[in-house]
Amino acid sequence: MSLHRLRDPVIGRARSLLQARLGAFHPSSPISSRYISRYSTWNVQRFSAGDGSHFRPVPFSCFTGACGRALHLESVGIRFFSSTDSSHAVLEMPALSPTMNQGNIAKWRKKEGDKIAVGDVLCEIETDKATLEFESLEEGYLAKILVPEGSKDVPVGQPIAITVEDPDDINRVLANDVSGATDVKREKNEASTQASSVEINSEKLPPHIVLEMPALSPTMNQGNIATWRKKEGDKIEVGDVICEIETDKATLEFESLEEGYLAKILAPEGSKDVAVGKPIAITVEDLADIESVKSAVSSRSGIKEDKPADSTVKNNVETLNGGGAVARISPAAKLLIAEHGLDVSSLKASGSHGTLLKGDVLAAIKSGKGLSEVSLSREKKSPEVHAQASSAVLSETKPSTKQSDSFEDLPNSQIRKVIAKRLLESKQNTPHLYLSTDVVLDPLLSLRKNLKEKHDVKVSVNDIVIKAVAVALRNVHGANAYWDDVKGEVVFCDSIDISIAVATEKGLMTPIVRNADLKTISAISSEVKELAEKARAGKLKPDEFQGGTFSISNLGMFPVDNFCAIINPPQAGILAVGRGNKVVEPIIGDDGIERPVVVNKMNLTLSADHRVFDGKVGGEFLSALQANFSSIQRLLL
Repeated sequence: MSLHRLRDPVIGRARSLLQARLGAFHPSSPISSRYISRYSTWNVQRFSAGDGSHFRPVPFSCFTGACGRALHLESVGIRFFSSTDSSHAVLEMPALSPTMNQGNIAKWRKKEGDKIAVGDVLCEIETDKATLEFESLEEGYLAKILVPEGSKDVPVGQPIAITVEDPDDINRVLANDVSGATDVKREKNEASTQASSVEINSEKLPPHIVLEMPALSPTMNQGNIATWRKKEGDKIEVGDVICEIETDKATLEFESLEEGYLAKILAPEGSKDVAVGKPIAITVEDLADIESVKSAVSSRSGIKEDKPADSTVKNNVETLNGGGAVARISPAAKLLIAEHGLDVSSLKASGSHGTLLKGDVLAAIKSGKGLSEVSLSREKKSPEVHAQASSAVLSETKPSTKQSDSFEDLPNSQIRKVIAKRLLESKQNTPHLYLSTDVVLDPLLSLRKNLKEKHDVKVSVNDIVIKAVAVALRNVHGANAYWDDVKGEVVFCDSIDISIAVATEKGLMTPIVRNADLKTISAISSEVKELAEKARAGKLKPDEFQGGTFSISNLGMFPVDNFCAIINPPQAGILAVGRGNKVVEPIIGDDGIERPVVVNKMNLTLSADHRVFDGKVGGEFLSALQANFSSIQRLLL
């Protein structure tokens, strides 16, 4: 059956839609995106034969969007085969726009049991851009609606309905296959849940308390066990630090709220990505109860062990397919077999009814099975031609020893993971406005020198910049604000809290100087030093890095003349401070004669949320900031 594009003229179905159909032979074998390019001029039609359903390629022109470029659409459906030989297709929530990751089911146009023709509108889906119609790609009958009308925030890829070819199959699907439509996903989720949980027999346990992974910050949903301060059997007092937990912001101490004994550690030291609410330890009141707890708690306390899930799914698939004999070959597998000269008899099929899938061929290539002597010699003699034909496959089949010589994987800390996520969201979702100016540094440097010589007060250039920015925010109230996504409006802040970017080994931290406009320069200097030390040691408290109304990022200590910083949501502004440079400028003296003079200048670049800042507010803020640097003595008032 021919593929149809959506009725919305801006969005076309392209290669990823084809990916969904070619990957429909089995849920465990999605077509890799790097192989889609060679199928970009092929359509897929299904035709009937005496022994079941097959697929064959048919030429067609690639669909294009409004700009003439191929647009991507994520998986639309996956075809399954039940034990009663009645085929059905599981329709998944499609990605109807490049930025869509979830959608709402606005309305179902078809009801359960209705006949479906090619191009019929099944339902209306509300995306992040508009409400679009989801059309059927094949004929059949709507057997079961899995996601009812009005459902909100349905993730892309989640099954939403099941269709069948024959109306007689509807009852069999409802009886047998509805639960099996997402068996693979369910088995993986269940195995993952079992792997990340701990078996506790409560009936055998004495009076005890199960300690769970706490939420140590509003944005925390998982954490790492950095260090256990207490060992199994140790006495615990109220306020004792049990362990150190690495959150998405810093490494914090987890203190005990009750007395007792640490009977069992369920999440060992070094455990990664432990979800909030998961059990991490068990405490008891009586020392004699420790052994009872250890005997009652299972030793299976691993976190995120996915191997059992993979093996379970693989065994189930092999059992259903009856030994892995090759009865059919998918188009993608045929191309790989022809390209690499594989021996089909040595390959094992994992698809339904003995279908050999692309994943089976790739697995054989990795292991070296099925490669004939001719293909091996051809690979040695013509590596360049082979690389052009299948560079992606070669990258997968290279020995791991060679890969380890060329690069090294560096695990990310929780802080770096959050930084990467937040900064990407900021650039994607926040309309950045950039405004830049130069300020004369000589009055600032003169003030800093006088404070040191006359009052023995040592402050840095950054300390004075913080004070100057805080005073400018106080004078331009419209700049000390942020955008509320929920309300869709600007919110003005009462206090001026400056976030300072501090580089640490684990990532960038932003401790906050509260009410900076009300503090002296020396007080700001002392507070910044203390916060920076805590940040580098990972000892910042949540109230010391959460919040803030404006940020400053200073790279003046490096050979960086100017740069544009990324806004730290939900704040609406961040000031990028470059290094000071000596420049020659014409200055008019008291006698009215213009003479060349060497001055120190520093570049300041404001990155502002254009929903909060317009050009007028941004210009007023930079003007006030420039005035503070020109008349630096006013900061002491």
